[in-house]
Parts: sequence; C-alpha cells; structure tokens
Amino acid sequence: MPTDTPRWVDFAQIDNVRDLGGLPVIGGGTTRFGVVFRSSTLQQATPEDLSHLVDDLHLRTVIDLRLPDEVEREGYGLISEAPVEIANLPIRKSPQSSLAARDLVPDKTRVDLTDLYGQLLAGSGDHIVAAVRLIITPSARSVLFHCAAGKDRTGVLAAVLLDAVGVPAEEIATDYILTNERMQKVRDRLNALPSYEGLPAANTGILAITPQVMLGFLENLHADHGGAAKWLLANGLSQEELDDLHTALVDQH
Repeated sequence: MPTDTPRWVDFAQIDNVRDLGGLPVIGGGTTRFGVVFRSSTLQQATPEDLSHLVDDLHLRTVIDLRLPDEVEREGYGLISEAPVEIANLPIRKSPQSSLAARDLVPDKTRVDLTDLYGQLLAGSGDHIVAAVRLIITPSARSVLFHCAAGKDRTGVLAAVLLDAVGVPAEEIATDYILTNERMQKVRDRLNALPSYEGLPAANTGILAITPQVMLGFLENLHADHGGAAKWLLANGLSQEELDDLHTALVDQH
C-alpha cells in the first residue's frame, strides 16, 4: 500500500474517515485517491470539519446508509446546510427493516457477523446499485458514504466496490480492520447518542473487527454470486456502468 498519501482523513468531530484510494488492483494499478471516502456518521461535524470536507476534499455527494428512522432521530447536523447532495440509501436486511437495537447493536454471541453482512447484501441490492451509479457520475464526486460507526453497513458497500474493481480480498479485509484504530472514539461518540446507547466496550461484541469476518463475507460472495461484479450485474447494473466504476476507481498509472 502506498504510504506517500495518507488514507486517514482527520476531523475534529468525525472519527472514522478514510480514502478508498491506494489499494492494489489485480491486473495492475491502484484505487484512486480523492474519489470515494468511507466514514462514520457526520452529524456532529463542526464548521471547520465541513470546510475540510467541501473545500479540501471537494465533497459533492453524501451517501447515507442509515435506516430512515435513524436519520429522523439523529439528523444530519451541519451537513444538511452544506452544498452537497445527500442520498439516503439504507443498507438493511430487508426493505421492511426499521430501527431496532437488535439490528444496530446485535450481540456478537448471537449474531454471526459474516452471516449478517450476507443478509445486508441480500436486502440492499437496489440501494447498492444506486450508490454505484452516483459514484460513476463525475459531477457527483467526490463521494462519501457512511452509516453509524462506519464499520458494518459501510464495510459491506466498501467491500462490494473494491471487489468489483479487482482489489484482492486480503486488501479489502485490511482496509476493513483499520476501523479498529478509531473504534474507541467511534464507540464513545455513538454511545452518547439516543439511537445507539448501550454499546459494548470497544473491540468487543458488535464492535469487534477481525479480518476473518470480511474474508468470510467475500468468500461467500464469490461462492454464491461469482464476486461483486457479477452480483452487481445480476442486480441491475449494466456492463457499461461496471466499466465506468472501474474507470472511476482505478488508476492504471
């Protein structure tokens, strides 16, 4: 992974933002910097954070993966006043999913995270395809997508995007577990909000992050669907749009 351009982007009141650039791609090249960012929730962003997003990162589109009732309860903060488009495209187990502690903060002793990610994928085909269509629209970039912690729902979308353009599974898992570095801050911030109160300690339960979870999800994605590219095509993306995703995300040097 190139080290000359940092992938972490630091803010005062947003804790888990990183660029999806700099990851190697099978067949050559790396993912582009400055195109797509993944993040935890943005609602507590300061005016300075907002300026960093819009002026420095050239943010044009926010893809919010939270459920509608999460959005209603927690809002957007200053982001709602920014010159950016906000698309609420929930990642959920089914179209009927609503805000429930068992969905947002499942007990790791009862919920297999790899299986949960498979359920999120199965319930969110239309929204994941819609997210891809935003990302391949030049005027929409740069794009930032987020959920609450920026780990599970955000991790599923990141994995689909990266797998679809040929980033190796091990590199996707390495990106996934980077959230561990910021999880204590993420946990403390979320636990102070009404929707997420009662979270376990950082790096335990639902907040634990291991490469095996993501590797298992990707293994199932390939075994069941032939990989993210084929899954996207099966869910309505065209081959031309898939090619556009590769063009948008991959720098062939």
